[in-house]
Amino acid sequence: MKAAAFDYVRPPDLGAALRHLAEGGGDAKPLAGGQSLGPMLNLRLARPKLLVDVSRLRELRGIADGGDHWRIGAAVTHAELEDAAGKLEGAELLPQVASGIAYRSVRNRGTIGGSLAHADPAGDWPLALAALDATVLVAGAKGERKLPADQFMKAAFTTALAESEAIVALLVPKLSRARRLGYYKFCRKTGEFPEASACAIFDPERRIARVFLGAVGAVPNLEESERRMRAAVLLRALQQAYPA
Repeated sequence: MKAAAFDYVRPPDLGAALRHLAEGGGDAKPLAGGQSLGPMLNLRLARPKLLVDVSRLRELRGIADGGDHWRIGAAVTHAELEDAAGKLEGAELLPQVASGIAYRSVRNRGTIGGSLAHADPAGDWPLALAALDATVLVAGAKGERKLPADQFMKAAFTTALAESEAIVALLVPKLSRARRLGYYKFCRKTGEFPEASACAIFDPERRIARVFLGAVGAVPNLEESERRMRAAVLLRALQQAYPA
């Protein structure tokens, strides 16, 4: 099938992009890598009247060290994160997750912000970013705001973004060297969306214990076991700090 007719614009900066989105209302959509939106356009599951290309905006590009966190631009591709292996101290999970997304040709185009905004329940980034306790920086006509990643996805393919807003960056806290973590997914074949996925992060120095399940048909799920493990990690940290 072919996409329905639409207009296309490549704004010079984020301010201009946000103006186009605000003027277009619900009929305007941001376009980054297009790996999710493209097929939806061709299947006519999405019929925007205007596509706003944000893939080359300076404000949405780059990876920066913020001290206690990493700032990942929304238009950073999966491949760029994959190739950052060994360079993101305290956020080593990001390259690991990126390297397992689909195929290299998809990773070359697909972006972390686009994946999060698409909000597929089986997607890698909604799960991983929620487990990492990341913050989503969004901007719109009314300015910027920050949202916890584990509250960003409201339902399948539904997020907290307003019609005139776009994701600018992800702020990912750095874990300590004492961290223990795992990210696993079960796929029928390499490159497909998983049948099930999970992410577990334990960091006694930062007193963090988080377990999330993905591909559960809705938002990444915070299990009761996570609360119990958090209590266990805190108890262990207290025992080490104040031995009997």
